[in-house]
Amino acid sequence: MSRTIKRGTPPRRLTPRRRQPVRRVPLSERLLARLPVSEATVKKAVTWTILGGAGAAALALATWVGVPGMIGTAIAEQAGHAGFRVQQIEVTGLKRMDRMTVYAVALDQQSRAMPLVNLEEVRAKLLRYGWIKDAHVSRRLPDTLLVDIEERSPAAVWQDNGQLTLIDAAGVLLEPVRPQAMPDLPLIIGPGANLQEPGYQALLSAAPALKPRVKAATWIGNRRWDLTFDSGETLALPEEGAAAALMRFAAMEGSRPLLGRGWLRFDMRDPAKLVARKPGLNQNHALADPAKAGTSATGDTAPAGGADTTEGGGASRGASRGASQG
Repeated sequence: MSRTIKRGTPPRRLTPRRRQPVRRVPLSERLLARLPVSEATVKKAVTWTILGGAGAAALALATWVGVPGMIGTAIAEQAGHAGFRVQQIEVTGLKRMDRMTVYAVALDQQSRAMPLVNLEEVRAKLLRYGWIKDAHVSRRLPDTLLVDIEERSPAAVWQDNGQLTLIDAAGVLLEPVRPQAMPDLPLIIGPGANLQEPGYQALLSAAPALKPRVKAATWIGNRRWDLTFDSGETLALPEEGAAAALMRFAAMEGSRPLLGRGWLRFDMRDPAKLVARKPGLNQNHALADPAKAGTSATGDTAPAGGADTTEGGGASRGASRGASQG
């Protein structure tokens, strides 16, 4: 057989195949592929995170310029107009302090809308008054403030530079006292004596039998006490061991009465002896201490112008003046 060859048609050449480039998968996509959620869910989460951050920034900016505060104040004022407004003050626990003062403090508000009443501020203002030891302030909706007061108890009257002031057992100043209206309380005299009130009460507790008879006490030189009794005598106590000295004097008074026997002043600043003086005499008498066996009263005398006698005499006169005011 013969093959027919067509002329004029060139033979077809085969073109080689191009290699497809290998696509590199980013690390983020590979990590997303391993997550147990879909890619769409992850994208939504990212979107909300961005929006939330932008919202937080906007809220912070609004807070800085006072927008929430203004909105809150407006809402609180609307609540006040709706009836949630301070109309009544109920005060409990008052015995001595002026009730109208408590009312004035509780009502001293920029706004009386109940949500805007600053309870802690009311309490802080009340605690500035000496009579008030503690206070509790609360709301009772719709229109009442409750104020519960804990008052201090007066323990003594403090005299300083002619001024009389009522104080409590801790020395806190309560209120001025008029000389013609002196309460039946111990009188303490001298600069800084009010700050010594706790120690003074402890001193009197050491000799309970003498405590009712002490009418005045003078704080001498910011270091020791002179006590004045209801019978007029003054007892000078030492700077150190004052309680022990007072207990010793109480034992002597119990075994052989000394008060109301015409003595003017007793001095126990010397721990070894008790000396006493009578009015009009320029000498001190040493008295026997029954706690010391074999000791008896002696007629030994000591000059009245000793090193500390001037201080003691002045204290005695000051205490006597204070006691006479009572």
